Amino acid sequence: MTLERDDAAPAGHLEEGDIASPPLAGVRVVDLTNVLAGPYCSYQLVLLGAEVIKVEIPGSGDLARRLGADEELNEVLLGASFLAQNAGKKSVEINLKTSEGRRQFTELVAGADVLLENFRPGVLARLGFSWPELQKINESLIYCAISGFGQTGPMKGRPAYDQIIQGLSGMMSVTGTPETAPLRAGFPVCDTLGGLAAALSIAAALAGRARTGRGCQIDVSLLEAAISAMGWVISNFVITGVVPKPMSNENFTAAPSGAFEASDGLLNISANQADQFEALCRTLERIDLFSDPRFRSAALRKANRVQLKAELESVLRSRSAAEWEGLLSSAGVPAARVLTVPEVAALDQLAHRGFFRELPFPDDPGRTVTVVGSGVHFDGAPLHATAPPPLLGEQNAEFLQPAASTSASSAGRDG
Repeated sequence: MTLERDDAAPAGHLEEGDIASPPLAGVRVVDLTNVLAGPYCSYQLVLLGAEVIKVEIPGSGDLARRLGADEELNEVLLGASFLAQNAGKKSVEINLKTSEGRRQFTELVAGADVLLENFRPGVLARLGFSWPELQKINESLIYCAISGFGQTGPMKGRPAYDQIIQGLSGMMSVTGTPETAPLRAGFPVCDTLGGLAAALSIAAALAGRARTGRGCQIDVSLLEAAISAMGWVISNFVITGVVPKPMSNENFTAAPSGAFEASDGLLNISANQADQFEALCRTLERIDLFSDPRFRSAALRKANRVQLKAELESVLRSRSAAEWEGLLSSAGVPAARVLTVPEVAALDQLAHRGFFRELPFPDDPGRTVTVVGSGVHFDGAPLHATAPPPLLGEQNAEFLQPAASTSASSAGRDG
């Protein structure tokens, strides 16, 4: 039995400027994930046009439904944490511990392109859905499992949240000042990186399947994704043996590159190249610094970054961060204020590019919910969800047919 679908129809409705046929239109994802890394992954797939069927625990659903700053929303299972990552998805309630639930899940998998889960390794297999069993149900299935440490290795069975991965990856050890480190990043960066790695892998697997006709199994480790994303911090150690240290807001690769004090707050400046440093000195009317023996080369500027910062801040404190941002940017020097979240949300740049989208609030068309895009435009248009986050079990009737009706359903799989 397979579920019918209209591969050409986007979920919800299109607004002016939306993509009529996004790149993953017609792709169906069955999503068993909770909280952030997995839901963030499937949200990226929604933004790219995939149909995501979110399988939730009956009566309670995704834990994120009860997480967020507004307790009233948490009480009605529409917590802000859930609303943030689940727009455009469809929700069904299935208990995988029952025979009926396993039957319903089997039918969903049979009609899916992708199965996504973030259980601990081995949990889905113990429920009767190991990779070999999934292949019997749907030989072209792409199966992606996200876990803290991967499906193999001595740490595979450990529980993990973002905070755990931040500490184990070394990320916290290089965040903060020498006095305050180790520090946690102010948002769940490891969950986000793992979700992006999973979404990229799924998109690659779909492209590979289009060529070979075969599905595959994807094993995403949050720990490894986080370490990979640390880039030069890790590479400098494994290649040169240099142990990275916390440097507050300074960039260890160049100087002047970090956060500097203006008259009213911090200003980030990254004058990493010689011409940028010269332009910075000219704009600050301190061209003498460009020829100063302490700062004549990139290596000297790094070695004497403390003295250089003091010289620059003696001028930067004379004007506001916003004034310097405009002057330095016009001169070709990368510079910008350090903003608060409310200031970020009000940026004209984001409004111009249509980054935020207002959608009808679930089950309340007189109210709206604002969700984010991906930062990616296709053919000049931003990627957006076109339907609000679902109520728990909102699509039960659409996808979960009673057992008695399955005998009359068609066999085979939609292409």
